[in-house]
Amino acid sequence: MCCNQGLKDRIAVVTGGSRGIGRAISRRLAGLGARVFINYVSNENAARDVVDEIIREGGQASLLPFDVSDRDASAKALKGLIKEQGAIHILVNNAGITRDGLLARMKEEHWDRVMSVNLKGIYNCTQPVLMNMLKQRWGRIINIGSVVGSMGNAGQCNYAAAKAGIEGFTRALAREVAPRGITANVVAPGFIETDMTAVLPEKVKDQLLGQIPSGRLGRPEEVADAVAFLASEHASYITGHVLHVNGGLLCS
Repeated sequence: MCCNQGLKDRIAVVTGGSRGIGRAISRRLAGLGARVFINYVSNENAARDVVDEIIREGGQASLLPFDVSDRDASAKALKGLIKEQGAIHILVNNAGITRDGLLARMKEEHWDRVMSVNLKGIYNCTQPVLMNMLKQRWGRIINIGSVVGSMGNAGQCNYAAAKAGIEGFTRALAREVAPRGITANVVAPGFIETDMTAVLPEKVKDQLLGQIPSGRLGRPEEVADAVAFLASEHASYITGHVLHVNGGLLCS
């Protein structure tokens, strides 16, 4: 991947950037010239692999470990980065987990943990960078949602509620910050080829494919392309928007 200058001198943070969609986003933003800080909470080896890939490809990347569900740790890491780098221009809130199960049997801890990471984590990471973005009168906040937040999915009441909450959060935030040159948008993937889908039984995969008009799973790079567009100057008049990347799943 050869770097170009589309995001030259921009500082980008990608939470959950060590695997799957987060890895693809990190590589794409770095390929456009941004200096990318890759957040992770436990898998340092995977995160370092992404940093090494980016550096080999001529980009700039560093590690930024913290748990997005920990408000104090998130604020300390992000404010420290602003002090060190002078700014954060692009924040991609990608970190997320699943704890699936039918609601009738769902444990409260599974509800709380998904909300803590997937929804509160966005608050924990966005608030510490917002004042800096307001002062510099430029920023891109891109939250990774899910098609499940719009259409629901049996066994994922917690996940669907969190992802739907992300859409409401983003629209409200967009109204608050638009006058200062900051955009806030959601990229909502459908079923994407990641570690989570790789372990699904073939029967389940066939059922999924039957719901997707495009007839295939999406690639992480296709989600990353959507994020890169929203991070660019080309998307300066787009805010409060949910960009679906799902092969037509919502129209089926």
